[in-house]
Amino acid sequence: MSVNVRYRTSARATGGRDGHSATLDGALDVKLSKPKELGGGGGSGVNPEQLFAAGYAACFIGAMQFVASQGGPKVPADTAVTATVGIGPRSEGGFGLEIALEVFVPGLDRAEAEALVAKAHEVCPYSNATRNNIDVEVSVV
Repeated sequence: MSVNVRYRTSARATGGRDGHSATLDGALDVKLSKPKELGGGGGSGVNPEQLFAAGYAACFIGAMQFVASQGGPKVPADTAVTATVGIGPRSEGGFGLEIALEVFVPGLDRAEAEALVAKAHEVCPYSNATRNNIDVEVSVV
């Protein structure tokens, strides 16, 4: 499958989960801290799962807005997506992720909201990247 790339960005990390990460353009610059649950000290930094959750949640709303622009229902301004990313050891070895997306779409009836969310899940690049690779549960709340 080919992608007609319209935007690229790059980030550099040093020090792993207890290090530092920044985009090369300087727009994002974060201290990283390994969570206690993964053997780290916690700390004031963020971790890759938090960054992934934030990105997926924002991108999913963007996908909903794209669906709306193609004739779907209007996405209310106070729409919210909560992305929960879990990490842990896999039974096959190594580590894996699981994701839950809770989508709040005020002002739309449940059937209309569920149809919008289902279409967004088909076009969202994060959803496409994780499909058949990571368990992603999507629900309208």
